[in-house]
Amino acid sequence: MTEDRVRVLWMVKGLGPGGAERLLAEHTSAGDRRAFHYEAAFLLPWKRHLVTELDALGVRVHYLDVRSELDPRWLTRLARLLRRGRFDVVHVHSPSVAAPVRVLVRLRGRQRPALVYTEHNTWPSYRAATRIANRLTYRLDDATLAVSEDVRGSVTRRARPGVEVVVHGIDLARVRAHVPERDVVRAELGAGADDVLVVTIANLRAGKAYPDLLAAARLALDRGLPLRFAAAGQGPLEAEIRAEHARLDLGDRFRLLGYREDAARLLSGADVFALASQHEGLPVAVMEALALGVPVVAPAVGGLREAITSGEDGILVDAGRPQALADAFAAVCDPARRARLADGARRAGERFSSRAAVERVEQLYRQLADITGAPARPPRSPRPRR
Repeated sequence: MTEDRVRVLWMVKGLGPGGAERLLAEHTSAGDRRAFHYEAAFLLPWKRHLVTELDALGVRVHYLDVRSELDPRWLTRLARLLRRGRFDVVHVHSPSVAAPVRVLVRLRGRQRPALVYTEHNTWPSYRAATRIANRLTYRLDDATLAVSEDVRGSVTRRARPGVEVVVHGIDLARVRAHVPERDVVRAELGAGADDVLVVTIANLRAGKAYPDLLAAARLALDRGLPLRFAAAGQGPLEAEIRAEHARLDLGDRFRLLGYREDAARLLSGADVFALASQHEGLPVAVMEALALGVPVVAPAVGGLREAITSGEDGILVDAGRPQALADAFAAVCDPARRARLADGARRAGERFSSRAAVERVEQLYRQLADITGAPARPPRSPRPRR
């Protein structure tokens, strides 16, 4: 029975392999299922990678059956779901759908669910239309969260004071359970005992700046360094990135793996985790790398500046400079320096347990469900927190 639990609907554009979506599964695993009932709704049929996992965790998933967020039929289907579902809270995790969801929820009047929105990336990374729509509707949120201070700082100045930073985390035990697979993973990726294996987990889209990463790899390999690269991800720029990979003649020294469900397992075989991004919120893969004691080489952008202390648990460089990335790859080829960074990464990883973040978000859900005009139901009995 769910009548005495807080009923939460997560709203997201797609359930693909990205970090924001991954956090829903992390929240479910760490959450208090005695006090909270979770469901999720998404739009895009080709972004359904996490449906099976959420279903296995007991989260009912609703597909709103459209090809684009510009198709208004998803709003009609969401309205129907809200009427049926009697949700206490709707929590939106995608900026491109947030504005219409805000309006739809508010139109339900006094018996509406509470509305929570999480910013997962910086505002400059959004399309102009998305920024404008969010600016016009931000005040309709009952609570707004950001995954890092940098993300909060990117929000329009008028809305910023009402945004709370909640650094979402990961299940450290789940991630670290892959440590014994290190040698097997390295063998699968063609890395020998003396190779420095650099792993990237990032979708193939413009903001991830794969051309910079490929160029940096070419520069580093031209120095004769014992490096191997492997990148997992999919996305709209796959053809262009594969063409650039071929042009640079990277061959099997830089393996493009496509989509992988086992991101944390891949990281367990790595010596270094790398990104070349132009902007970031706080990537789940970075948290997983640190939890595994894998130092991070990345540009000093977004939440990476908060997660990484350059010289202690990774190396941060200027964005858009392949030569700087190549220099960082050369630096981590020194075994003593890499070992020091790995020790620092392992210590830094302790900060990213999902437990504290989930407890804060569930506290917020409970508070909002009690003060908004949520659907009437029998009074909830107090539940002890785990």
